[in-house]
Amino acid sequence: MNLTRRKLLAVGSGTLAFASLAGLPAFASLADDAMAEFTGGAAVTDGGIDLTAPEIAENGNTVPIAVSAEGATEIMVFATGNPTPKVATFKFGPLSGSRSASTRMRLAKTQDVVAIAKMEDGSFRRASSTVKVTIGGCGG
Repeated sequence: MNLTRRKLLAVGSGTLAFASLAGLPAFASLADDAMAEFTGGAAVTDGGIDLTAPEIAENGNTVPIAVSAEGATEIMVFATGNPTPKVATFKFGPLSGSRSASTRMRLAKTQDVVAIAKMEDGSFRRASSTVKVTIGGCGG
């Protein structure tokens, strides 16, 4: 086999394309692992927590979100498509006037934003919302 520069570039770009596609499911796995770590493997029930996020974010660099859950001791927010899925953790004490918080986050691409609340009785509640990003925030 005669290896020319053109063949080397073709093989290299093919390898790079395969490596980038093969890594896509890893982000979902990272988010699932982070959520399981937070819940300790306990069952998570849908509902009981409010997550407010825009349906379309024109700029992924600053996406506003708000979460609230009556009776929550802790709320963690995840971005399932980001390289680092853990976005924010909010902890509430027994004297907290309101069990709600808001912040802005960076989203790499269109993805699900998930909020999981740990309730006072030790149970976990979940809410999610899909945010469509038109301009990527994490280098995209």
